[in-house]
Amino acid sequence: MSGTGPHPHPPDPAGDPGPWDTLSPVLAPALVAALLGAAYLRLACRARRRNPVLGWSRARTAAFLAGLAALALALLPPLAPWAHGDFRGHMAQHLLIGMYAPLGLVLGAPVTLLLRTLPAPRARTLTALLHSTPARLLTHPLIALVLSTGTLALVYFTPLYTALASAPGGHGLLHAHFLLSGCLFAHAVAGPDPAPARPGVPARLVVLGVAVAAHATVSQLLYGGFLVQVPVPAEQLRGAGELMYYGGDLAELLLAAALVATWRPARQPARAPVPAAPSPAGPAHA
Repeated sequence: MSGTGPHPHPPDPAGDPGPWDTLSPVLAPALVAALLGAAYLRLACRARRRNPVLGWSRARTAAFLAGLAALALALLPPLAPWAHGDFRGHMAQHLLIGMYAPLGLVLGAPVTLLLRTLPAPRARTLTALLHSTPARLLTHPLIALVLSTGTLALVYFTPLYTALASAPGGHGLLHAHFLLSGCLFAHAVAGPDPAPARPGVPARLVVLGVAVAAHATVSQLLYGGFLVQVPVPAEQLRGAGELMYYGGDLAELLLAAALVATWRPARQPARAPVPAAPSPAGPAHA
């Protein structure tokens, strides 16, 4: 008997992955989501202890946890294996990772939560970063629109999707792009966190309208198979186009509702009453 004891996950002599190697990619997204959720809940409790009057919104907490749940749903079975073998599954993943999860995560206001719980020097550093020129440019709605919606044509109408799907780690890069660009767009349009360069609500509604039109166009091209450079059967393209069209519409309606909920039209100051002009004849005598 060896003094070191048996290996907890012995490798297969034929070189096939053992059960632990099979489970690791499955458990990793769930573990990351659980850790992020635990960290958020801990910060929320700290914010309530620091300022019991102000506290921390339970609706914000629920939104952030819902975003994490959508992200885990996209990256765990049964959706993850389906997405690797069927373009319709990929599109379902795309919607969850790039639209629904970002909406929940952004509405959770994690930056505001950090600003309330960080020590004062670190909070000032984070505030300075948010006001820096690169951050102001990156969080502008037009830049966010190009990085999120504008890259869809690059992914689906060029060989890029096929190259990423066949490359090691390519799907992970695509998922990271969808998530980060989706969070950026949701924040630029309707995020409750600070955004110094963000224009008014009417301008953001116009940007959101452009995104809706772009998504509709891409989904219709996918459905018809026009200009698409994704080598999958036609029925998968049609199904993916339908998912993008209807699923994207719902996500954008939720984003529009979040945007309109923050709209506080400026009130015109009340004008002081104009005093009546004195009579030309002067005051009447008794």
